[in-house]
Amino acid sequence: MIHVATWLRACDEAIFAAAFAAFPGMVLENARTGRVDLAQVDGLLLTGGGDIAAAHLAQPVPDPTLLRDTDPARDVWEFFALRQAFERRLPVLGICRGLQVVNVALGGTLYLDIPGHDLPPQKDGNVQPLRYGPGAALRFPLVNSSHHQALDAVAPGLKVEGWCAADGYVEQVRGTLHGYFLGVQYHPERSASYGPLFAEFRRAVDHFSRLR
Repeated sequence: MIHVATWLRACDEAIFAAAFAAFPGMVLENARTGRVDLAQVDGLLLTGGGDIAAAHLAQPVPDPTLLRDTDPARDVWEFFALRQAFERRLPVLGICRGLQVVNVALGGTLYLDIPGHDLPPQKDGNVQPLRYGPGAALRFPLVNSSHHQALDAVAPGLKVEGWCAADGYVEQVRGTLHGYFLGVQYHPERSASYGPLFAEFRRAVDHFSRLR
């Protein structure tokens, strides 16, 4: 059995269970509902949710009202869990807020409010075109979009693979320093078409599990 640490909102539990149903033997351990032993897990999943609180941002926040639905307890756990993951070189998958957490943890900054990326037709519909850099292994020409923040200064140790074709905001990132990391600004859990993304993460977690 493979164990992946995460912090899942109640509204996300069922959809992530469905996303990982194709990969039996993987257990998501939800730190929101119980204690997770980070020394015993084989991977870390950072999912979507409210904005990172100002206390964790290494940048000015001129208008605090731009930060929506912050959760201080989640911030503390995710930044701590990420430090542990980097030390152990755990595979990490970051989705939406999760990508932003990794970027901030490594010294990057965020656009605190952007237009045009959280319109109702975009939430579940794969309608936003992406462009990719050379070498990107995962390519989804059209993705969904449900966020009002995005990466600004990309942290050292991260390599951008994909951008929104319309406005250039970062949509897909790889880690280069701390073991396997894939971060996406879109929501792959919302469509079966992103199966290859979850399969790649599962392979990375399997590999780590076999080595430890």
